[in-house]
Amino acid sequence: MGVVPLQRALDMANQYELDLIEVAASANPPVCRIADFSKFKYDQEKKEREAKKHQHQSRLKEIRFKPNIDEHDYMTKLKQLVTFLKKKDKVRVNLFFRGRQMEHMDLGRKILDRLMADTQSEGVVEKLPMLEGRIMSMVISPKS
Repeated sequence: MGVVPLQRALDMANQYELDLIEVAASANPPVCRIADFSKFKYDQEKKEREAKKHQHQSRLKEIRFKPNIDEHDYMTKLKQLVTFLKKKDKVRVNLFFRGRQMEHMDLGRKILDRLMADTQSEGVVEKLPMLEGRIMSMVISPKS
């Protein structure tokens, strides 16, 4: 309808028994629409729900290793880690040392280095391996 004075726009909305809805307040002059407000609000909520469906909330998953892990067990956990990364979840990898295993930190570090190399195509190391007590941990996040 073009640029219309406020009073005329209100009169037009009353004439059709509808509401005058401000769509873009920051525009100069402000953009308004003559429509049923409850229907307009319903459509807005419907659009928001639809947009929310397509969002993915990133979660932090955890996978636990030990320094003396066998090859088959390693491959199984690697496959699970890749699955988490493909679902766009972050993964914390914890490597637990027990008893005398603390003397062989290099074995644990080799496992985590191998894990970084194996997941390079699907993920990025967000937090490098770090020793906290008896647990060496790192965080891998999915590639964007």
